[in-house]
Amino acid sequence: MKITDIRPYIVTAHNDNWVYIKVETDEGVTGVGECSLETREQTVRAAVLELKRYMLGKDPMESEKLFYMLFRDEYWGAGPVLVSALSAVDMALWDIKGKCLNVPVYQLLGGKFRDRIRVYANRWFLGGETPDQLAFLAEKTVKKGYTAMKWDPFYKAEHTITARELKGVTEQMKAIRKAVGDEVDLLVEGHGRFDPYTAKIIARELLPYKPYFFEEPVWQENLDALAEVRKSTSVPIASGERWCTKYDFRAAISAGAIDIAQPDLRVCGGLTEGKKIATLCEANHIPVAPHNIHGQVGTAASMHLACSIPNALILEYSVEEIEWKEDLFDYQYKPIDGYMYINDRPGLGIDFYEDVALRYPFRDISMVQTLYSSAF
Repeated sequence: MKITDIRPYIVTAHNDNWVYIKVETDEGVTGVGECSLETREQTVRAAVLELKRYMLGKDPMESEKLFYMLFRDEYWGAGPVLVSALSAVDMALWDIKGKCLNVPVYQLLGGKFRDRIRVYANRWFLGGETPDQLAFLAEKTVKKGYTAMKWDPFYKAEHTITARELKGVTEQMKAIRKAVGDEVDLLVEGHGRFDPYTAKIIARELLPYKPYFFEEPVWQENLDALAEVRKSTSVPIASGERWCTKYDFRAAISAGAIDIAQPDLRVCGGLTEGKKIATLCEANHIPVAPHNIHGQVGTAASMHLACSIPNALILEYSVEEIEWKEDLFDYQYKPIDGYMYINDRPGLGIDFYEDVALRYPFRDISMVQTLYSSAF
């Protein structure tokens, strides 16, 4: 079997552009992958086409070798654009292997450790600005079956936070906690905004509301600062959505910087690297909560990983409604009573329709709009 083509597609979806690929073979078996990379969609598409030059004629069953060679031979190092493109190709190769062997990808990853994974809702807050509005939306989300939800309550605070802004954060926490009760977990997103001094103050103020974790309280590349915040608080610290390789996670673990690891399979190297990151975390008694904010292909890959490892904790899921999304895919992952269940179809168990993808082409969304459209 040989790879004959790789085709990328950019699909606009509300505040994002999703980036999907299809890998074709000379035996008619195709595989799908995702490399949605906010504000760099056209750049990552170009990177996919650059990888295509090397991939044509290669055996898709040799995914480990192909990933290694492409990663090793990248002279400029492993940044998010290259590794995101690699991630999509890697997902597609696992998809092809599963289809050829007529087994789900989780079987190839070691077998099914669980049938389902708990999910937490993101983007449930869209349209909510005041504490009361957010409390209403949170209560509405819980009624749909979710038992955990995440948002960024800091809006445009940067580096430091004023007393007034911090009061606004605690008012949000108080209102939402009152609305959903103590049995629903609240996850706080920091987007790497703060210096350690401020992050420690915020963590102290969050503590009475029992946050499930505080994500990226400081810039994710400053592992010493992240470790400083972690050591200062009993609030669990999570990070990893913007780390591109297993080496980044190794460094974070060595620095004592995280309680919870958040690899994003569309950024960290797909299933090949995702499995290695999970094993590295397992060896250090760190749970894995895959970051997963974009499309259904990434969700499918994340599900196969989460259901095949012992240390999966929880999975992110975007709850925003896009009317035509169900037309794009031949299968939909949807939470049921706060859990997502793995399907047993061969490969990743999902495909997208190219004709539908072409109806919703790339739309220019500014970086500022992207960053602050999900400010809460």
